[in-house]
Amino acid sequence: MFGLGWPEILALVVIALLVFGPEKLPQAAAQAGRTLRSLRQMANNAKQDLQAGLGPEFANFDPTDLNPKNFVRKHLTGDLEDEWRGATAGVAGGAAVSGRTGTDVLDDFDELGYGELPPYDSEAT
Repeated sequence: MFGLGWPEILALVVIALLVFGPEKLPQAAAQAGRTLRSLRQMANNAKQDLQAGLGPEFANFDPTDLNPKNFVRKHLTGDLEDEWRGATAGVAGGAAVSGRTGTDVLDDFDELGYGELPPYDSEAT
């Protein structure tokens, strides 16, 4: 929860108790809960209004996809993650179900001869 551990939460409770006092603390907590609930409701309503305004072609639109980190993860590494999940789906308890070991998979690649240079991609560097 927000990267807070038990010591931090306990410190916040003690600070709130000192600031508000034992008489006003339950009322302040109730008010904070109502405010948080109304903020969540406003955010959900804004999201629904945005999706309704965009039309049916954006029915699966998620505003979190606009975050550059999520955008890159979804569009650039999504295929790699799917391939990785598919490749590791057959692995159970460290042993490959298909019967292929790590050295069998490595045998699929051509070995370079003595003095032979690996392929160079000038656009990748």
